[in-house]
Amino acid sequence: MLTTEEIVKKVRALEIKSKRLTNHMFTGEYHSAFKGQGMSYKEVREYQPGDDIRFIDWNVSARYAHPYSKVFEEEREQMVFLLIDNSASISFGTHLQRKKDLVTELAAVLAFSAVNNNDKVGAILFGDKVQRFIAPKKAKQHTLYIVREMLSNDALSSRTNYVDAFRMFNNVCRRKSICFLISDFLGKGFEDALRVASRKHDVIGIKIYDQLDMRLPDAGLLQVADAETGEQRWLDTSSALVRYEYEKDFHQHNDYVKDVFRRSGADLLHMRAGDDYVKVLQKFFINRSR
Repeated sequence: MLTTEEIVKKVRALEIKSKRLTNHMFTGEYHSAFKGQGMSYKEVREYQPGDDIRFIDWNVSARYAHPYSKVFEEEREQMVFLLIDNSASISFGTHLQRKKDLVTELAAVLAFSAVNNNDKVGAILFGDKVQRFIAPKKAKQHTLYIVREMLSNDALSSRTNYVDAFRMFNNVCRRKSICFLISDFLGKGFEDALRVASRKHDVIGIKIYDQLDMRLPDAGLLQVADAETGEQRWLDTSSALVRYEYEKDFHQHNDYVKDVFRRSGADLLHMRAGDDYVKVLQKFFINRSR
């Protein structure tokens, strides 16, 4: 458990890093990737050649005996929600940083990007149930509050309940919103919840993994535990067959997660703890804007 002083230091460090990234690298890409969700009425002006006749305001035109056209503008303000997996498996890490450290950095960068784009941002932290709901707001201080809550809430639950998190998200977001679901996706059973959310909202999954989630070292006999179920077993990592089967299981589960998102019409990004996530986000933002 971090002390208050440690949390303040980490929040400050994340603020500096996130603001540097969002101000100098992501602002334009994010803006282009997540344009407004529609058009809203702004005003009327005199009809000009080339105006779409469908947008003629017939009431105003009749009143002034001259054609007038409706003018619309893009609705810029959007709602961005961060659905953040805070289960026990997220605390795991073997190389440079824990998965939770990467999750926290990503959440900070995405939150600052949203606020810089004049969007509201909220968050739902969840494990076996919803642990924390943070209502969406715009202010920079609100973004720092989200980061502080992530750092101060230790992952205690073993299982991951995506259904409750999506249920709360759907209940509080009545209009189309952007949802970043950040998790290692070691749990299952989120297919239906994801499909329902994706029908109405723009859902982007970010799958976090550690190098040891994917590949075992040749280190002899090891006792390992499943962070989701608590099941323990011994593995002979000196066996090439054991290491092969372990890696095969990782890729099969990876393919399962990819397929769930593909069938739901949602995007999915992959990020390994300790690697540079900036390039992955930039590439995604640029591809989305095309």
